[in-house]
Amino acid sequence: MANHKSALKRVRQSALRRERNRIVRTRIKNVVKQVRSATDENMKDVAAEHLNQAKSVIAKAAKKGVIHKKTAARKISRLARLVNTVSP
Repeated sequence: MANHKSALKRVRQSALRRERNRIVRTRIKNVVKQVRSATDENMKDVAAEHLNQAKSVIAKAAKKGVIHKKTAARKISRLARLVNTVSP
């Protein structure tokens, strides 16, 4: 365990950031799951709505630095491609 005052503060800060990042990553997983489940059930309109929501959540995560911006772009691209393959 850290002994210096500044090191103790860094431990506290990193614990908070880790918790925040975990929440954001979980949110990404949930919105991706919503899009995938809507496409599995061939509900194109619902999938498109969930896709817009997923785009927003993923882009915000990339902006905050939780995930890399190219990872975010790849996830959004794959989801959009998946939604486009669903027949209405």
